[in-house]
Amino acid sequence: MNRHIARKRFGQHFLIDTRVIGAIVAAVAPRRDDLVVEIGPGPGALTAPLLQKLDHLHAVEIDRDIVARLQQRFPADKLSIHAGDALAFDFGGLAAVGRKLRVLGNLPYNISTPLLFHLAQFADCVHDMHFMLQKEVVERLVAEPDSADYGRLSVMLQYRFVMDWLFDVPPESFKPAPKVDSAVVRLIPRCPDELTARDETRFAALVAAAFSQRRKMLRNTLKDIVDDTLFTRLGIAPSARAETLSVADYVRLSNASPGEWAGNQPPASVMTGA
Repeated sequence: MNRHIARKRFGQHFLIDTRVIGAIVAAVAPRRDDLVVEIGPGPGALTAPLLQKLDHLHAVEIDRDIVARLQQRFPADKLSIHAGDALAFDFGGLAAVGRKLRVLGNLPYNISTPLLFHLAQFADCVHDMHFMLQKEVVERLVAEPDSADYGRLSVMLQYRFVMDWLFDVPPESFKPAPKVDSAVVRLIPRCPDELTARDETRFAALVAAAFSQRRKMLRNTLKDIVDDTLFTRLGIAPSARAETLSVADYVRLSNASPGEWAGNQPPASVMTGA
């Protein structure tokens, strides 16, 4: 079988380092009956060792050529391949009563941030997730307040998950080698009683608005949502900037009663903020 050539439009960088592959499988530590889904299996560098430890594996793959190759290589009773875009995939549809998903993958760097937001929607049916990401993205995921890396991604994912930066991976571990370093991170959904935002849509809107112009004071970025009176009551300086607030601070702001918001609801445009 001819070797598959990585395609730029899919952001493909195939993992070839057997030590890194072994370290990822060891970190996941799958049990035979685990309900595991791999995103972007590529030629199967992780797929093959996972199948040695699992009764069955699900995989989501957008590249039709790779789908065909995987179908030829692995029997259907061992590997279920879901051909399509992971950004549009219903991961919740794979979950079963009493069985939560374990999700993993070497995520395409060009879609990693929107994919993480998409996956966060299914946190209720996920046991854990292990991902290879651009190191810069992992730095943003685990960043603390009042740091340059701390942003909307940090707040939204830290609200939903406990995250653990496991280890770094150099460019030469891939073919073709990316121009950046990579890292593996573990995400474990928080318990329901830790998710204290009363309206998560409002919470997401407020965070997006705050970071839409991160150099501006919150008094300006949140002027349609929060007034100075509420800032003062909550002990938050109106002159503060988005990166200085903790996740808990954003939850407290979003939990303010509707009558204390400067407007009725946040503008719809803030929901798509970067």
